[in-house]
Amino acid sequence: MASRRITERQLEHKRYKQDVDREGKAFFPHAMFHDTVMSLVVVGVITGLAVVWYLDADGTEPGFLGPHYTEEADPGTTNFVPRPDWYFYFLFYLLRIFKWPNTVVIGTVGIPNICLAILIALPFIDLRRERRLSRRPVAIVAAIITVLAMGTLTYKGATAREALGSELQGSVPEWAAEQGFEDNQEAVQGANLFAVVGCAQCHTYLGAGSTNLGAPDLSEIGATNRGVEYFDRYVSNPSEFGNTVMPPFIGLGEENVHAIATFLDASKGPQE
Repeated sequence: MASRRITERQLEHKRYKQDVDREGKAFFPHAMFHDTVMSLVVVGVITGLAVVWYLDADGTEPGFLGPHYTEEADPGTTNFVPRPDWYFYFLFYLLRIFKWPNTVVIGTVGIPNICLAILIALPFIDLRRERRLSRRPVAIVAAIITVLAMGTLTYKGATAREALGSELQGSVPEWAAEQGFEDNQEAVQGANLFAVVGCAQCHTYLGAGSTNLGAPDLSEIGATNRGVEYFDRYVSNPSEFGNTVMPPFIGLGEENVHAIATFLDASKGPQE
């Protein structure tokens, strides 16, 4: 009986394959149904793992899938470097290749949207029924290049090293000596705050930091002779001056903001 059922299923599968070879297989409903079922399975597995993780761990002791968290978040940390989830590492590193403002639009809008448009258009461009890999060299080469490119960018993004504030803080004595404010304790304090609160994530200073979002180099910002009061107001609330990109730093407290303003005013360029 069992062998008969197996034989019938084999014959039915053979007839199905012959029909597919002769008539093809419509995207709707066959392929769409398979994709829908597989998507539901994946979502179900993820949901199940999330439920097990939540119920199995009590917030202090790790469960089968790990703890809810390892330590409470510290909103006042100065050494945290924000990074994307691992599946965005390739785009994270791609953005390091293109610099603001001239070419960054290529990495943020151009390349991802072009690749997405090609992916969407491909089923409408290639209408052949041929599925053998040996007869689809262009598609295979393109897929291999894409996998290698994304794999390389993901690895580079995962291993990219960002300067922590504590590391950048070690350059403050050199800044003070080069700028000539080593005797100005408030300016030195402001330089230390500049190093640890994340200013160097967007600004550069005497070659340190990184330029992002169009933020200028601040090595000679004090040479504009705007005064401590101006920098105090600007750092506290940049939007008052039309800068909607830079966040306000009034949360650091008036004393700390004033120290940063003093540091900026003292930064008039390297002393000869």
